[in-house]
Amino acid sequence: MIGVIRQFAASEVYGKLKTYGTLVTIVGSAQVLIQIFAFVSGILIIRTLPTSEYALYTLANTMLGTMTVLADGGIAMGVMSQGGKVWLDRQKLGSVLSTGFYLRKRFAVVSLAIAIPILMYLLRHHDASWLMTGLIVVAIIPAFLMSLSGELLEIAPKLTQDIKPLQKIQIGTNIRRLILLVTTLFIFPWAVVAILASGFPQIWANLKLRKISVSYAEPDQIRDPAVEKEILKLVKKLLPGALYYCLAGQVTIWLISIFGTTSAVAQAGALGRISVMLTLFSVLFGTLVAPRFARLTNSKQVLLPKYLLIQSGVLALCICIISVVYLFPSQILWVLGTGYADLKIELILSILGSCLSLMAGISYSLYANRGWAMNPLFIIPFNIAIIAVGAVLINVSTLKGILLLNIFISTIEIAVSVAYTIIKIAKIKPEITDTDLS
Repeated sequence: MIGVIRQFAASEVYGKLKTYGTLVTIVGSAQVLIQIFAFVSGILIIRTLPTSEYALYTLANTMLGTMTVLADGGIAMGVMSQGGKVWLDRQKLGSVLSTGFYLRKRFAVVSLAIAIPILMYLLRHHDASWLMTGLIVVAIIPAFLMSLSGELLEIAPKLTQDIKPLQKIQIGTNIRRLILLVTTLFIFPWAVVAILASGFPQIWANLKLRKISVSYAEPDQIRDPAVEKEILKLVKKLLPGALYYCLAGQVTIWLISIFGTTSAVAQAGALGRISVMLTLFSVLFGTLVAPRFARLTNSKQVLLPKYLLIQSGVLALCICIISVVYLFPSQILWVLGTGYADLKIELILSILGSCLSLMAGISYSLYANRGWAMNPLFIIPFNIAIIAVGAVLINVSTLKGILLLNIFISTIEIAVSVAYTIIKIAKIKPEITDTDLS
């Protein structure tokens, strides 16, 4: 028995398990800290801001997410895909990153031009003064620009799996964010202050990320036209789907902001703060799983078992999360405060929808990181039809109805993404070797 154990300890399988286990432990423990700080910051904002101010904060935060997706348009996926091919070459990886930054700047201008007028309309629609509207718009721009840069700066260390420095930076960023919120919100309980306090620490984070990225990617490289062409080719395929997934993922906020009351917007935002804990698993996936899946050999014998294993693990995780919320809704709602204590059914529906959105996002990320994309001529009309059918079948004039619509949309998204990925893997042709030719 001892001999078998020693033999296993010396095997390659054990080495891989040990390495991956160490990474999961490092990333997992760090992400627990990160999500604790993020969660406390979110609860502090909910409990400190008046309902009207928290509704404005929710609208601004939601638009920030949409702006980021629109400005990215699949560029980060393209950089990850192209970087995965040259990640051992500092100059080539630096050129890929430079190309990504070049494209991001141009997409950011378009994103701002589209999103800012919409945000201003929604803020005014919910009785924000012109002064407050202007301040919120000005406050959201630095957070937007820093978020775009940070996502690209993380790619090089993610590809090389240099995870520990990334975790230190994320922990430091969240600590600074919490300190800023504590020292400002009790004096100035305004949405604009919460936005600024949340965004400023990302400036420090980007400075640190740039130092790490330089270790693996040569800085200030000239952009590569061939890489740019490949990234844009992927962007053309991914942008419609990415924008849809962002809008669909925030469908509760968008519909309530248009058809609902300011109080309902605040309730939806508060429930979303509970779901933010799922970010822990999303980040773990994006840091450990997605880059490794992107690097896998283009073989159906390799990809299919890995893909099914990942999806099974995510499904089991979501079942556990939903079960806990179902058993302890009152205790969870206590965290939000007495103003949200009557939202037990809405909480369960919100978590169910968030878990399904997590699965849909992971399903999308898996095939996108392989450089695959659905035909936008199919996916856009199909997705619009799904929303329209759901809106007809479900009463979206209430928070409960909108949460049910989110569940309906996410379920369809998962089915389509999983089917598409399995079909893509099944179509991979086996590589012809020299032995086959002889």
